Amino acid sequence: MTTSPNATDRKPVAASTGGDSVWLSQHIQHLLVAVEHELRAAGPDGLSELDLIKALQRQPWQLIGSVNYHLPDQLYPVHFLLFHVLYTLRDQLATFGEALSISPLRLSIRQQHTIASDGLPGEEDKLRAFYLDLSKYHMSDDTIQKMMDDFWSGQSRPRPTQPDVSEAASTLGFSALPEQFAPVKQRFRKLVMQAHPDRGGDTEAIQKLNGAFSVLKAHYA
Repeated sequence: MTTSPNATDRKPVAASTGGDSVWLSQHIQHLLVAVEHELRAAGPDGLSELDLIKALQRQPWQLIGSVNYHLPDQLYPVHFLLFHVLYTLRDQLATFGEALSISPLRLSIRQQHTIASDGLPGEEDKLRAFYLDLSKYHMSDDTIQKMMDDFWSGQSRPRPTQPDVSEAASTLGFSALPEQFAPVKQRFRKLVMQAHPDRGGDTEAIQKLNGAFSVLKAHYA
């Protein structure tokens, strides 16, 4: 299969050309096929965002190049395009009586018990609106950094769902959600130290811990 250009090869909006738009449209269509295939293959347990990225980096897809998870300007375009595809796929599946659960910790396809008349959520979904707006793919590095700073300070973070909270707690090794946030911080620091590359860990493990911690931080906030 021909390898598509790296999804991290962004260009500022001012430099965008017709050729860029054609490539982006084709790349999204390719990602739609690959993402649906991987999620169906994963079954009801689904995949985390990180696991899906890794699957799309491997054969036969090779749709995403290497990603430095500690650099927002490299991580953002990969994350944005992936979630653009996920929300597009969710809308498509809804018309066939299927639902797509979208969370960085768990992405999965399941059957819907009821179907809305248009197959879409009945209320405004701000995250859906954000990710379906392709102009957000071409944000400047400064804007991306500010958005990340706002996220970590809690200004723009949606309250996580209970399943996401439970899964995040499990990722940090809790059998039950602690009543206070302090034990979460202590456990997170300990696990991050254990997962450090100098101690035999890797950045992917740290990324999973960061994701779980951010979910619980939002929950307690």
